[in-house]
Amino acid sequence: MVGYPDRLLRAIGHPVIWMGRLIDLLDRGLNRTPASWAVFTRALTTSLTLPGKRVRERSGAPREGIADCRVKTGDDAQGRTDSRLPGVFALLILLAVVGGAAFVLQSALLLLPFGFIAVALAASSLIAQRSLYDHVARVAAALETGGVEAGRGAVSHIVGRDVAALDESGVARAAIESLAENFSDGVVAPALWLAVGGLPGAALYKAVNTADSMIGHRTPRYEKFGWAAARLDDLLNLPASRLSALLLVAAAALTSSAPAARAWQAIRHDAPRHRSPNAGYPEAAMAGALGLKLAGPRVYGGVAVDDAFMGDGRSDATAADIRAALALYRRADTLLIAIIGALAGAFIALA
Repeated sequence: MVGYPDRLLRAIGHPVIWMGRLIDLLDRGLNRTPASWAVFTRALTTSLTLPGKRVRERSGAPREGIADCRVKTGDDAQGRTDSRLPGVFALLILLAVVGGAAFVLQSALLLLPFGFIAVALAASSLIAQRSLYDHVARVAAALETGGVEAGRGAVSHIVGRDVAALDESGVARAAIESLAENFSDGVVAPALWLAVGGLPGAALYKAVNTADSMIGHRTPRYEKFGWAAARLDDLLNLPASRLSALLLVAAAALTSSAPAARAWQAIRHDAPRHRSPNAGYPEAAMAGALGLKLAGPRVYGGVAVDDAFMGDGRSDATAADIRAALALYRRADTLLIAIIGALAGAFIALA
């Protein structure tokens, strides 16, 4: 697996970092209090008014439009507004900028001799194969050399749950769950949308997924503003989550039929019960293949979140189980690369 070059990262950053900066800018500019949002939209409306034209207002009536997107709820007494519309607006701006830039770049690269190779190299920066492996491997190494405290520090970089109370098994399970879910979100999904829509398809998916990770939280600030990003991310990840689960089953079958059968059984029985419409599929496949019990109740920001268990195996995971999960991940990733290579070869042959 080849990662994003460190020298290039230090020189110009990473495409996901650029997307994150734009999302942060849109968040600060559009996810505003009612008063500041009204000022912002009034200024925007005025700037878009054609010369010689005036926006007609009825005396004493509020201006119709996005500045007055109030929802009559209990929060109105506190002066809050429904920020879903600004969130949709922010998402559309993000997709227009990212999709337009990716389309221009792909068009320019395809003018070069063997330009499809340059497009593939550009697209590889959006697939987190090596980064995911390295981050999860660090958790295993931390548990092996520094114990549970070091493991908590390492796993805190890849999970959003509270890690202070995790024991060694909890740290190992959290790392394996993150590996399974991010195999779907960070590897299979961008590769799938690359195959469907070229570089723009992969870039648009990555923009939505990054927006979901930044603003798609169920917190007072983001529950409504990030609603569009979260729902679209769920939709775009639906096919990839199922494909990633199948790849993990196939990878398990390369070693023995028993782990593959357990993985398939866990997918059928447990995946639909997960609180996420997508994460349960790769997590259940990983749990079944390794003979573990993953997911279940967790704590985020001091709030306990109840969830179904994936798999019916043992819950006392160790660093050795993380290593086994990484080996399974590499086999599944190899299968994905082989599929993409076969599709690319068929496309070139037909072109």
